Amino acid sequence: MQLDTRAQTLLKALVERYIADGQPVGSRALSKISGLELSPATIRNVMADLEEMGFVASPHTSAGRVPTPRGYRVFVDTLLTVEAIDENVLVSRMQGSGFQHSSQKIIANAAQVLSSLSQFAGVVLTPRRESVFQQIEFLRLSEKRILLVIVSPNGDVQNRLLLTDVDYTPAQLVQSANYINLHYGGLSFEHVRLRLKTELRELQDDMTRLMQAAVETGSDAMSDDSETMVISGERNLLSVTDLSSNMTSLRKLFEMFEQKTGLMQLLDVSSKATGVQIFIGGESQLVPMEDMSIVTAPYQQGGRIVGTLGVIGPTRMAYERVIPIVDITAKLLSNALSNT
Repeated sequence: MQLDTRAQTLLKALVERYIADGQPVGSRALSKISGLELSPATIRNVMADLEEMGFVASPHTSAGRVPTPRGYRVFVDTLLTVEAIDENVLVSRMQGSGFQHSSQKIIANAAQVLSSLSQFAGVVLTPRRESVFQQIEFLRLSEKRILLVIVSPNGDVQNRLLLTDVDYTPAQLVQSANYINLHYGGLSFEHVRLRLKTELRELQDDMTRLMQAAVETGSDAMSDDSETMVISGERNLLSVTDLSSNMTSLRKLFEMFEQKTGLMQLLDVSSKATGVQIFIGGESQLVPMEDMSIVTAPYQQGGRIVGTLGVIGPTRMAYERVIPIVDITAKLLSNALSNT
């Protein structure tokens, strides 16, 4: 829906003022800060139109108005003027945080830098580690219960229980393990999963199901020990009144950081896009809280997108400052990882 220049100017002024002080903005205040020579009555009419279109809302306790998720979306997409940030400052902060260390340390430091610069929470979805195995074994424990033994290339051993529909004989288990080790040893379980779909049609159905179950379980087992997400500065959000004003909000905050599933899904979605993405609570089902926004950007290693990073904060955040922080940090992280 198109807004005329006057409505855009007033909406921009309202959002900026609300971000700055968190109080509903009245027509009298807008007449002073908008730079428009309009009477309070005219401004009230424009505000009524914006409210009818869903860009602003009137809290019951005040005659002023606040931006809605739809109003924030228009603001960040079309009205925002991004603040210029000295990239050298971020480079200095990152180098000071140890950007010459291992990939894991570099990623952890990136989350810390995002948090310290934004004063909110910084999050990095780490590259998924390929679950490579050297060999596997099947050990029959009892009827329809099999122990899957996975040996990694460096000798680490993982054990997982398989519950099957078929009572496999010891000979069948040996045959299946030998087939996998001979044809797929040294590959990742993800690679094997794709090849199994086309290369095992000639084998017995029962054996195929056993191998597929082993690959699925093995992939999960090899990924269990790898940290898939790094979060820094969660405590910063506890001091944000918009996010922790009541026990319900606090509970949602803690659930979000404990479970991580929703955040991982959101970051995974944003890794498939280019550039900075902004997810606004109340607008995106991926954001767990209505008063929360998440600003994300993908990062690369060797020219290939391998993860996503971002800042988690209130919808009432200084987007003009957070956006370049996220954007530049993603580029610097890409450079650091590509040079490790």
